[in-house]
This record gives sequence, structure tokens and C-alpha cells, in this order.
Amino acid sequence: MDTIITIMLFLLGLIIIIKGGDWFVESAVWIAKVTGIPSVLIGATIVSIATTLPELLVSTIATYQQFYDVALGNVVGSMACNIGLILGLTAILSPLRINRKNFTIKSGFMLLTALILFYISMDTIITSQEGNILLVLFVVYIIINILEFTKGKQSTNEYEKIKYDKTHAGKNTIKFIMGAVFIIIGARLLVTNGVKIANILGIPEQVVSLTLIALGTSMPELITAIASIIKGHHGISIGNIIGANILNMVMVVGASTKIADKGLVISYQNVMLGASIHNIPQTLYLDLPVAISMMIVLLLSGLIFGKISRWTGFAVLSIYCVYLFALFRLFL
Repeated sequence: MDTIITIMLFLLGLIIIIKGGDWFVESAVWIAKVTGIPSVLIGATIVSIATTLPELLVSTIATYQQFYDVALGNVVGSMACNIGLILGLTAILSPLRINRKNFTIKSGFMLLTALILFYISMDTIITSQEGNILLVLFVVYIIINILEFTKGKQSTNEYEKIKYDKTHAGKNTIKFIMGAVFIIIGARLLVTNGVKIANILGIPEQVVSLTLIALGTSMPELITAIASIIKGHHGISIGNIIGANILNMVMVVGASTKIADKGLVISYQNVMLGASIHNIPQTLYLDLPVAISMMIVLLLSGLIFGKISRWTGFAVLSIYCVYLFALFRLFL
């Protein structure tokens, strides 16, 4: 009976966090429409921050409760899900046009950040001081977007500017507040019951955070990506995915290191390789390398072809599926 209740509470957390994320993103996009901010800037900053809020709260709550595997697994799993599942599926549905120069800068910054994260993780702990590096990169990323906006590098706006009125302002204020509250409640339910599910199934907490929790916190990105593709706003889709991944690393991990007592510890997992069991830091040997490999495929595709083609979508989706299969074979 307790197991059924745990699963139901976990699913309830998913539903709540998805709905909260949906409201939060809607209110953020309304702000963008009122201010007339260019679409790529919207996707890379406002929408990305809004859709990354579930990951931020899940990881910080998990860190506060000293579930470091959940905190890191949620971040890395969300990055893999964002590129492999979400961008992969959207590219398969409709090849994504890109501005090669802007795409190169943003995706290059994403890859550089991932390599820095990998480097500072090599000693299996991300300290508060190393977290400062990530927070500095967060500031740099925001400055890059502001400079892009102020210098007029994006002259087009895929959103039509709308007039401010009190009715819509009140409605979107309520959505903003309720969305944030729902995300907080949903994040707490996901972390607490996700850990319980891992214990019930006898699998590492990190595997649950890399899959179920990461998928749940990535739902706002998925909903935003699909909606933007249907409406033809490709700049929003790509900008949102790249921006969310960067923010996952610099904002979520950076903030989490400030909550952890001695830093985020990367634990070792028992992995069955062949006929023997090996104790390895899974994040360094499997999770981050997979995420980085998908980033490289994405960057090369944009540089070489000037678009994110269906073949690129199939490639990153295939990597993601192989990754999930590897997790299943190694730990279940």
C-alpha cells in the first residue's frame, strides 16, 4: 500500500510541476509580448529561466536534503533529455532553421560550459568555490544576450507586441504566482518520492533522477518546443533548449553548491561490466560524456549544414535511446 501511495504522490508531483511550469512559461511569454523583446532573446533568457525553474527547485531541494545524486542527476539528465528527446523529436517533426552566427555563439558557449563542468567534477566534488565559476559564467551568458539585444543583432521578432491592459496583467500575475507555487510543491513531491521509488526498486537514486525526474522537470521545455514548432517560432525552440541547458549548468549547479555543506559530491556506483562489478563515478564515466557528445553533434550540424536537420534529430534521439538502454542494462 505504501508503495502505491509513493508512486501516486510521485505522479501527482509530475502533474503539478508540469502545470505549474506551463503557467509560469505562459506568464513569462506574456511579459515578452508586452515589452516586444526579440524572440531569440526571449527563448534564451526569459523562457529558458522560466522553464529551468523546475530543475532549479528540484536540485536545490535535493541538495538541502543531501540527496546529491538526485541534484546532479536531475541537471545532467535534463540536459540529455532536452537535446536527445525534445530537440531530437522537434527536429524530426520539422527541420529547424537557425541563424548560424548566433547559434554558433550560444551552442559553443553551451559546450564550453559543459567541458568546464566536466573538468571541475573530475575530483568527484564540486565545491562552493568552483560553483562561483559557474555563477560567473551565468553572468557572462546574460551579458552575451543583452549585448546581442542592444547591438541589434536580432532585428526580427517572431512575437507580435501586444498592448498592456489590467485584465491580462492580473490574470498573468496570478498564473505567475500559482505557477511558482505549483513548481515548488511538485519539486518537493518529486524529490521525496523519487528517492523512495529508488529504494523500493533497489536502484541508485541517480538513475531515477536521470530518467523519471529529469523527464518531469523537462516537460516545460518539451511543451514550449512543440508549441513553438507548431507556430513556426524556430528561434524560440532552439534558443530555449540551448539556454535551458546552459542555465542548468551555471545557475542550477552553481546555486546548489551554495546549499551543500562541503560541495556537491559525485558518488560512485556499482556497475556490472562483463562478469565483474566495478565501482565508478557514473556522472563522469557515462552521464556527462553522453550529454557532451550530443552537444557536439548539435554544434557540428549547425556549423556544417546551417540547420538542425531530421538526420540530426535522429542522431541525438538515437544517442539518448542508447543511453537509456545502457542505464537499464547497467542498473535494472
